[in-house]
Amino acid sequence: MATKLWEKSTSVDTGVEAYTVGRDREMDLYLAPFDVLGSMAHIRMLRSIDLLTSDELAALTDALRDIFNDITAGNFIIEEGVEDVHSQVELLLTRRLGDIGKKIHSGRSRNDQVLVDLKLFIRSRIEDLVNAVSRLFDILLRQSERYKDIIIPGYTHLQVAMPSSMGLWFGAYAESLVDDLTVLRAAYEVTNRNPLGSAAGYGSSFPLDRTMTTDLLGFESMDYNVVYAQMGRGKTERIVANAIASIAATVGKLAFDACMFNSQNFGFIKLPDEFTTGSSIMPHKKNPDVFELTRAKCNKLQALPVEITLITNNLPSGYFRDLQLVKESFLPAFDTIISILDMTGRMLADIKVNPDVARDPRYKFMYSVEEVNRLAAAGTPFRDAYRQVGLAIEHGDFTPDYNIHHTHEGSIGNLCNDRIRTRFDHIESQFDFTTYHRAFNTLLGRQ
Repeated sequence: MATKLWEKSTSVDTGVEAYTVGRDREMDLYLAPFDVLGSMAHIRMLRSIDLLTSDELAALTDALRDIFNDITAGNFIIEEGVEDVHSQVELLLTRRLGDIGKKIHSGRSRNDQVLVDLKLFIRSRIEDLVNAVSRLFDILLRQSERYKDIIIPGYTHLQVAMPSSMGLWFGAYAESLVDDLTVLRAAYEVTNRNPLGSAAGYGSSFPLDRTMTTDLLGFESMDYNVVYAQMGRGKTERIVANAIASIAATVGKLAFDACMFNSQNFGFIKLPDEFTTGSSIMPHKKNPDVFELTRAKCNKLQALPVEITLITNNLPSGYFRDLQLVKESFLPAFDTIISILDMTGRMLADIKVNPDVARDPRYKFMYSVEEVNRLAAAGTPFRDAYRQVGLAIEHGDFTPDYNIHHTHEGSIGNLCNDRIRTRFDHIESQFDFTTYHRAFNTLLGRQ
């Protein structure tokens, strides 16, 4: 069994070890490439303050690049008995380079190692998430334009209310994603700060050059105060989880609408057959299982910020092992939300829309406001027009006029999709991913 980084003369009880390590080895595989990148930046900084020689830096850099390549090729494991990814990387370096491998830990703690790993991981996954949001946004806006002339009922209190359109429906969720992206942009701002050099949360007596590691890892700035850098553990995850939850809330509401609109009692849309399932007893059934599961997964993601809060909200400053548990729910959340966005996009791209919904006599009263407005525009006071149309409905004398004339910004006849697109593009352009890609390529010798 490998010796723990912190182990001295007493071995830990195996039951205690299993309990405290938990799922860390599994979760740390998410962080493995970023742990190596953080170490590559750290050793370059150590060389600059003469804690490594040039030859030692070269040997460590070559070895770390080999480990990184093994990780990206899927050939990296955290061995049985090895506590975490930091221990595994150091173990591999020591096997290859002897005592030189043990020097990489100078001036840092596993606390700031995991902090920088998480920041680098989150930053990378936010890029993936932005791309997934963009893909769904494009589909929603395209379908909004395609179906902008298809009228459907709008509802309040689940009662037929006023005319809406499929163009409005698709476009509404596109614009909702714009606001979600705004929240994600703020989370990215919090994430893109360097905690490396905070050590166990109180800095180091070594003259660490934290500005250098900030630049080497492509961070916008650093978490300056070393105590706050450690306090950021859990807080960063909660902020990012709130951004994920915001996206999930948008898609979850869309999924509910889609399930309802697909039902026979509505019949506004028809989901692609390949995305529905049948019943074991009712041969006519085509169930919207994909959207039902999407709704449930979105609800789970909306619980994530609360889960993180409940783990972390009664902790004082400094590091505590409680924080380890955050990883188990947080790290896989990116895979979940990205798969939700991509599956939703696939569904919506192939959806069939019923063009004749608005002619169904069940929905004729949604045109009552149109008639009130027509009378008001002709000079009848609005309250008198409202009463006149209401009495006609009560007496069964109301005949709808199916001609819709909504022209104001954001209405049926003026969706403002071009402005929604402009706003989305503006927010998306504020994410600076090129800086960290360039920094990583430099560390990996790809430039």
